[in-house]
Parts: sequence; structure tokens; C-alpha cells
Amino acid sequence: MAKKPIINEQLITKTLEENFMPYAMSIIISRAIPEIDGFKPSHRKLLYTMYKKGLISGARTKSANVVGETMKLNPHGDAAIYETMVRLTEGNESLLLPLVDSKGSFGKHYSRDMAYAAARYTEVKLSPVCAEVFKDIDKNTVDFVDNYDGTMKEPRLLPTSFPNILVNPNQGIAAGMASNICSFNLREICGAATELIKNPDADIIPIMPAPDLPTGGEIIYNEEAMREIYRTGRGSFKIRSKYKYDKKQNCIEIYEIPYSTTIEAIIEKIAELIKANKIKEISDVRDETDKNGLKLTIDLKRGTDPDKLMARLFNQTPLCDSFACNFNVLIEGSPMVLGVSDILFEWIRFRRSCIKRAIKYDIEKKSDKLHLLEGLEKILLDIDRAIKIIRETEQEDMVIPNLMDGFKIDKVQAEFVAEIKLRNLNREHILKRTAEIESLNAELKQLRETLESKKKIDGVIVKQLKSVAAKYGSERKTTLISEDSIADAPAETFVDNYQIKLIRTAENYLKKISLVSLRSSGEQKLKEDDEIVQVIETSNTAEVLLFTSGGEVYKMKAHDIPDCKASQLGEYMPSMLDTRDSIVGMVTTFDYSGFVLFCFQNGKIAKVELKSYQTKLNRKKLVNAYSTASPVSKILFLAQDADLVAFSSIDKALVFSSASIALKTTRNSGGVNVMTPKKKSIMVDVKPASESGIADLKYYRTKNIPAVGCFIREEDKHSTQLKMEI
Repeated sequence: MAKKPIINEQLITKTLEENFMPYAMSIIISRAIPEIDGFKPSHRKLLYTMYKKGLISGARTKSANVVGETMKLNPHGDAAIYETMVRLTEGNESLLLPLVDSKGSFGKHYSRDMAYAAARYTEVKLSPVCAEVFKDIDKNTVDFVDNYDGTMKEPRLLPTSFPNILVNPNQGIAAGMASNICSFNLREICGAATELIKNPDADIIPIMPAPDLPTGGEIIYNEEAMREIYRTGRGSFKIRSKYKYDKKQNCIEIYEIPYSTTIEAIIEKIAELIKANKIKEISDVRDETDKNGLKLTIDLKRGTDPDKLMARLFNQTPLCDSFACNFNVLIEGSPMVLGVSDILFEWIRFRRSCIKRAIKYDIEKKSDKLHLLEGLEKILLDIDRAIKIIRETEQEDMVIPNLMDGFKIDKVQAEFVAEIKLRNLNREHILKRTAEIESLNAELKQLRETLESKKKIDGVIVKQLKSVAAKYGSERKTTLISEDSIADAPAETFVDNYQIKLIRTAENYLKKISLVSLRSSGEQKLKEDDEIVQVIETSNTAEVLLFTSGGEVYKMKAHDIPDCKASQLGEYMPSMLDTRDSIVGMVTTFDYSGFVLFCFQNGKIAKVELKSYQTKLNRKKLVNAYSTASPVSKILFLAQDADLVAFSSIDKALVFSSASIALKTTRNSGGVNVMTPKKKSIMVDVKPASESGIADLKYYRTKNIPAVGCFIREEDKHSTQLKMEI
């Protein structure tokens, strides 16, 4: 009997729908994306555990105690819980408004290698601002749900009395989506929320012009780009480090860096630039961060301009970085990417709900108290009668019914009266208690009026926002600098400008050797049977165009080519350019002036302006750089028209002027006939007349082209074979 296959076929769409989608939604809703209170579930469970432990006041406790208690709500393990706590602490400096008051080593957000101490060594309690995070939570302001095993209740949201969602930075990666919310200054965000409550169409940019990040730095401010982030919740802004120059020590001290990078990443990139010989002004770079704060020191060589060096480092290292915004927030279980104003509107709506629920709770409690006091007031009319009813009642369970009948009060009131201590059954005590009735009625009236008035509820929110801003607000950490105030210097100013020689060989090797190094070098090292085919003297800031046998051109900066010595083979160009084609020509330029001659074996020459290869965008590769109808024998750059000598495979030469060849408007033109083939001959080379070695040019010159040319005289053959000078 044949066995049934273990694997059952199933449509992939069904698998995704039944298996993957529930998992993806679980990650989005229960783990990665923050909700309108500004917390993910892991944050909320930790903070609520600390609140229930009474850590909002009093002394700190060991972090291990909190982690252990939190596991009753969060089953993901102690390491994950402690890592969540670390980020919320004052010591880690991850948050603009830390929620956990800490003692001990909690690492630093801006350092990848600075580890936090174990939970048994550190101590924590809630920061004072958490009084606003848990404001009125015991007044039924938010819903409570069962924990994972159904033994406890935990809040679904925390009733934050300020827009914590935008005050503390939050990141999360889910399945198919992510969230990256930057932080804003508490005072500014409270002011913006207040303004939107008063006028929903208000422009909040003047109130809160830009984010404010925990690590400080300078935002390169572009108002139009910032408005787009505020409107859509997507976009990015650049933030760069702050530094000062110590003239006495000749060093740069960096004391604030972008929130999105670390000290180690900056040091590694600077070291990489030094190793690649792209920066020569730095003698040492080290991390001097201590208990006083971040400090990255860069020692300079004598004569270095610190501001110019920092401009280069901002351009080439994470000392200037981008913060990519993605304001993805869970709104009633649905992920939404919202702008800043929309998030504030959602928070205001959430906060209105919290306040309404708190008012309803107060109304209910005060109404219950009033009801009891009204019953007590009736007893006041005849206290002796109440005592007599209780004394003359034979059965205990009849005391309540007899009081109800005797004073026309309900069961709740009768039980309250029956529970009064004997010492309190005096007129003075009862008068004091019943005097509250009038104030309770006034309070209830005011509460009901507030509950029914949206304007009054908004007034409560505004009052709380002003109180929070006054208590916990601080000045901006991140300053703003205008985008226009930063000089957009070209990349060439960041490169050491020195004279070089570029040497290209027949086997596709390229050497870049400085003239200083070349003077002290010996013979050029080449592979066996290889030879030098082209040498160009230029500057390290030049642009290099490398033409391939496949009709393409690769563009690169000379300073991107590693320096080489005569004793080295150099760079293998096909590997450097990631191409399988060989290199057939090289041109260098600074301004794309002049033109290029493409000399083909079939005797044709195409004359193309070099500007044809200039692009507005920094493109690295252009296709259809020249015609591939016939193999190219020589690619020659000329700054201006000159006399040239063409050589054929049958030892003939032809002198002509490049001025007689018309410029072509298309790069891949087939060219014009110059040297007429004879007996299946091909044009093998073209040289400037000054480099041809021919003494009598008139002998080889013809009135018109195309022409076959003249056989090379014996006295000219030796001269045309002179070795290339290095």
C-alpha cells in the first residue's frame, strides 16, 4: 500500500491569508507600532508595573525587581524587558523627556559599545513627569484588558495629559511597514496643541518650527521641506554635529552629534578616510566621553583650517546625517501615516475622551456620596428616634428595613447610617457631614456643565497642557541653521589637489602616480607581455572618462582612483568599473571643453564635442558613447584643431588637419572617410603630428581627404616607433 505524501498542496494565497496575515497584524498591533499615547505595549506594561509598585514616589528599587514584576504582564523574557527599560531611563539619554529616573550605568544612546550594567546593579523609579502620564488612570479614563494569562488587568492605553507621541522619539519595524517618529520640544508641542484646540486651521510652524532631538545638534533648516513632513508625516531633514576649536591644543572637540548615529560609526568613517589617504590633516581621533557628557576629539596637523576640515567631514562622515521621518501611528487598531497636525488632532480627541470619562467617574462618586449624606440629613431630624429603632429591633437583619421604613430612606442610605460609630452619633458631627451637601451639589452642577460643553473640556485640556509645559518644559536642545547659510562647496574643494600621471596599459591596468612619487621611482612594473599605451599628466581633481570596447564610457573622479607606485601593477580597470569589456581610450577634463576623435579601423574618424558627455546628474556610465560599427583603433582628445598623422597596416601614412572633419551632433556617429583602405588594409593609429616622429610632413599631406596616403620612408620608420615617455 502506497504511503500518502506528507506535504499537502495548498494555494499560496490561502497560506498568506490564514497564516501570515494574522502574524503580521499581531506584530503591527501588539509589538512594533506606537499608539496615540506614544507607547508600544512593552513600554506600557513596564511603566504600569512600576506605577502599581508605587515607584512614582519614594525611593528607587533594583531594576531586577521591576523586570521580574513586569513579566506578569510581558512574557517575552527578562532581557527584552530590561532593554526596554534602559531606553526609557534618564541615564541612557534616548528620550527628550525621560520617563524613568535611574541610578547606575545604563549605557548611552549615542554609543554602540558603551554597554549597560546588569539589572541587579542598577536602580530605578518613575520620573516626576509620569504623574502626567498616569493622570486620573484610577478614574476609569482608559479601558483595561486581561493580561496574557487572564490573572491581572492592564491598561490598553495610558491617559497622558500631554502629546507624548510627539515628545519622545519612537521607532518600530513591523511586517511590511515601519514607524520612525522624531521628538519635538515639550513646550512647543504643548503650545501647538493649545493653538490647534483654539483654531483647527492654525499654522503651527511658527510655534514649533522643527523637531528637537535628545542628542542636540543643528538642523539644516528648510521650511518648505519641514512643512511637507508636517503635512504628510514623511520626509527627511539633515542634522549635523556641533563642535568647537581648541586653539591651544590645536584640536576640534565635537560635543553633540546627530541622533541617528553613534560615536563609533563616526570614528570608523574618519579612520577609513585617513586610511584611504583622502584626509591628511588629522593626526589622531579619539573618544573622550566621560560623566560630563559626549566628547569626540580630533587632533589636527599644523596649519589646518578647522572650519574647512569640518566642512569636509560633514560631507563625508555621519557627523552630518539625515533623519527619515515616517509618522506611522496606530489609531484604534489601524496603522495610519499622519502629519503632525493630524496626530495632534487624534491626541486631542483621545484626551477629550479621557477627560469625559474622568468627569463621569467624579459625577458618579460624588452622586453616591451626596446620596449617603442626604440620608444622613434625614437622620439629623431625629437622632434619638434612629437610636431607638436600632435598640428596639430584636433581629439584626431587620435593622436596615426598620431604618428604611422609619425615615423613608433606601437600603444604601440605611446601611451607611447603621455603620456610623456610636461616638459620631452627635449633632455636631452630623451637621459637619451634612454641610457638604451644598458644596457637592455645586460641584456636581459644574461637572455636568463641563461634561456637556466641548469648549469647557477643551479648556481643561489647555489648562493641563500649560501646567505640564511650565513644570517639565525646557529650552530646545537642537538648534536651527539656515540651509542658505551653508556654502554648497563642490566636491573638488574637499580633495587634495596635486599633479599626477595616469598610465594605461594594453592589458587594462591603470596607474595613478603623483609626480613627486614618480621622480623617486624606478622602472614601471608591468605584467609580462604588457605595455604602456597611454600616459596623461593632469591634476587629482580632474574627471576621467574611460571608453570601453562595448561603446560605453565610464566617468569617475581622479581622486577616486587609489594612488599607486611604479613598483605596483595598478588597478585592473574591468574590475574597478564592473565591466567585461576592455578599455580602449582615456580622456581627462576639468570643464568638458575640446573634442574627441574616434578613429576606426575602416579608415573613418568621428569628431564629437566632449560636452556631449557632460551630464547635470552625477552619472557614472553612459551608453552609446561612440559607434561600434567598426573596431576603434584610437581615441584621441584635442583641445583645438591640429595636424594629425594616420597610419595604416600596410606602412602608409597620411597627414591631415582635424579642422577638415566636421563635428557630429550625435555621439555614436560612424564618422567621415579619412584614410581609404587598400588591399584589405586597416587604419591602425592616429597621432598628433608633433608626436608622430615624421620630419617632412609635406610629403605625406594630401590636398583632400579621403586618401590612401604614402608609404613611410625608411628614415621616418625608426622615428615613428619611439618609446612612450613616462
